[in-house]
Amino acid sequence: MIANVKSSGYPSAASSLSSVRSLAPIRFPSLPRTVRFDGSGTSRRLQVLAMAVKRSPKRLKYSAPRFTKEGSLLYVKAESEEDAWKLEPIVDLLKEGAVGVIPTDTVYAIVCDLKNPSAIERMRRIKNIEPSKPLSILCHSFRDIDKYTTGFPCGDGQGHSNIFRMVKHCLPGPYTFILTASKELPKQYIGYGTTTAKHASRKNVGVRIPDDAICQAVLEKMDAPLISTSVKCLKENEWLLDPVVIADIYGKEGLDFVVDGGVRVADPSTVVDMTITPPKLLRQGKGAKLPWMVAEGDDEPPSE
Repeated sequence: MIANVKSSGYPSAASSLSSVRSLAPIRFPSLPRTVRFDGSGTSRRLQVLAMAVKRSPKRLKYSAPRFTKEGSLLYVKAESEEDAWKLEPIVDLLKEGAVGVIPTDTVYAIVCDLKNPSAIERMRRIKNIEPSKPLSILCHSFRDIDKYTTGFPCGDGQGHSNIFRMVKHCLPGPYTFILTASKELPKQYIGYGTTTAKHASRKNVGVRIPDDAICQAVLEKMDAPLISTSVKCLKENEWLLDPVVIADIYGKEGLDFVVDGGVRVADPSTVVDMTITPPKLLRQGKGAKLPWMVAEGDDEPPSE
């Protein structure tokens, strides 16, 4: 009878057991855990600015667990779309008024909820930003830009075409476009805290749609864009590119969280003023200078 079973194409019990034993064990992802970090040691700031990153004991302590808690600072390591699930605590903190650091497609940015006035004030204090200095907003899509600005300029009837169709090829990407703020943007942001600002004309705002999976994962879960400012040394005007160093320096200033997306390169976004015609290139960064942008000293580009 056994012979008949084998001849009919069914495996034997012995071969079935052998197949089961040969299967690879199923591994389930471990739950995130929180550990305490002693915070000992000094910052490797100067080494990082020189891009000489080493696997120091401090970096190993930060990087080992998925979530690390140093006092009131939450440190999350997330470098790809597969790590998006780790960002839930970050989104919750932002909605509660936290100020923290996330990666973008250029350098790291200090961010907070656009709809939270106290968070914006905390951001200014943490980075020591003067009330007169403007901030930027990180947007998830063009829908956010349409809501919080008056939009991109249209053709002026003098040979200058609608810029929007050209901008669409730049975003998401490493560009900051200066646009006129709409009435939806909080007065605290456009007023810069001055008593005369409410009588002044509408202010301009820098808008970005970063081409970064982690940044976009956070923005997608928010109810509004994030107010942002780039991360630099508190004393020197240099970019901070290592999230471990950022946590060391700004954690003491009251930062609530840091999302570690890896060490970045000192290559900020390209800034273009879209409130004038033709658009003026204010800073050449990671984004390429395009033919419809005019830099200082350039002749006006040909109309299209």
